[in-house]
Amino acid sequence: MSSLLLDTHVWLWYAEGVTERLRPASIRKLDEARKGDGLVVSAISVWEIGMHAARGRIQLAVPLRDWVERALDVSGIRLAPLDAAIAAESTLLPGEPQGDPADRFLIATARIHGLVLATRDERVLGYAKSGFLRVLRI
Repeated sequence: MSSLLLDTHVWLWYAEGVTERLRPASIRKLDEARKGDGLVVSAISVWEIGMHAARGRIQLAVPLRDWVERALDVSGIRLAPLDAAIAAESTLLPGEPQGDPADRFLIATARIHGLVLATRDERVLGYAKSGFLRVLRI
């Protein structure tokens, strides 16, 4: 399997050890991928978590910058920065992707880097059925 790109919610749950949201089988898959080809987090997920925290939708135990530093300082996890190719791809996605900008950036990142997107987002999973995106349902 290719490296996994974590959807924002998957990264948050995995980093926080939220086992009531992640099934044991999903945790095993993420652990195996982290120890194998690795897990990838998009810079857009840092933005998305920060926005959710700022709006009070999620509560982080430590300030955002500290949380991000700790969550990315785990062996087998690396950050995929946003670049011009990903920005362009996010506007040129084939088929009928959803309009959420963060999801479009995640889809574009997966496509540009040949990654499998690990998600539970039904809209993203539906888009993947078009054949334009490889996903792992978590």
